[in-house]
Amino acid sequence: QVQLVESGGGLVQPGGSLRLSCVASGSTVRNYFMAWYRQTPGKGREMVATITALGVTNYQDSVKGRFAISRDNAKNTMSLQMNGLKPEDTAVYYCNALSGIQSFWGQGTQVTVSS
Repeated sequence: QVQLVESGGGLVQPGGSLRLSCVASGSTVRNYFMAWYRQTPGKGREMVATITALGVTNYQDSVKGRFAISRDNAKNTMSLQMNGLKPEDTAVYYCNALSGIQSFWGQGTQVTVSS
């Protein structure tokens, strides 16, 4: 069983930056496909960025060039560097680890972009 804990969310002004972290425990996630998702009230959870076990990344079009996903398999962690934040980036951000039919989620961290 994998437990995921996100941190790093908060209130930031438009154009600002935040770095989200996801720490995994209970088992190594080095071979897991990992991702960041986000959700706003009344909307479904949407994929923001993904990273394979080998470090290949993919991004939602709206965050390309502004966000960067990374992972440190030695530390069992994943991060999301968010630059140039916009009000529409406001959401609860979730960390996900996927391996086969097993999918694990963190509790989420709130990101609010507002002046």
